Amino acid sequence: MRLLDLYCGAGGAAVGYYRAGFTQIVGVDKAPQPRYPFEFVQTDALDYAVEHGYKFDVIHSSPPCQFHNSLSVVNSREHGSQYLNLIPETREVMRSLGKPYIIENVVGAKQHLIAPLMLCGTFFGLKVYRHRLFECNPFLLSPFMHQPHNDKSPGCNGNRRSPKGYITVCGGKGGGFRLSDASKAMGIDWMTRKELAQAIPPSYTCFIGKQIIETIKRTA
Repeated sequence: MRLLDLYCGAGGAAVGYYRAGFTQIVGVDKAPQPRYPFEFVQTDALDYAVEHGYKFDVIHSSPPCQFHNSLSVVNSREHGSQYLNLIPETREVMRSLGKPYIIENVVGAKQHLIAPLMLCGTFFGLKVYRHRLFECNPFLLSPFMHQPHNDKSPGCNGNRRSPKGYITVCGGKGGGFRLSDASKAMGIDWMTRKELAQAIPPSYTCFIGKQIIETIKRTA
């Protein structure tokens, strides 16, 4: 089973898919990813998908989230830069390929995603909330009904924990988490601090990947 991992980063999503049963994984990103644990191609993600996407069984994508992150928007305005919303263009490319696909992004992207599945670290016994949205074709089921958290996850400033031991792993000036704490909380032991701040816990995509594989087998 072959998976194409677009905007792949350092491979948090890819490792989850590997654990789910994908045996051939290719990651694509415009930035170098020396710690990506599978085959890696440094180029434009969508250009690669247009040319090579037909070779894969499933396509995962994690378009840059800065457009949908309120803190990033403020910082971009202060520095005179502007982020782009790549979700519509990414969806168009993946639909044109006719393959099962996943688009992952932050909660702030909800209005740009179609019927997204929301996953939380509490679903998988992780010590991060790390809410992430996944637009999935085919439609996937959530593991649990998400319940409001009865303790508040700490903000990005400083290495703090909630009363129940949850931590926040984020980038920017306030990324004050310890690498060892974040690695354990997210189930990722091969990334730098900067890479962890952008990563998806592998538990999320392992859950998604298993459902997609079963769907493909049923419809084959």
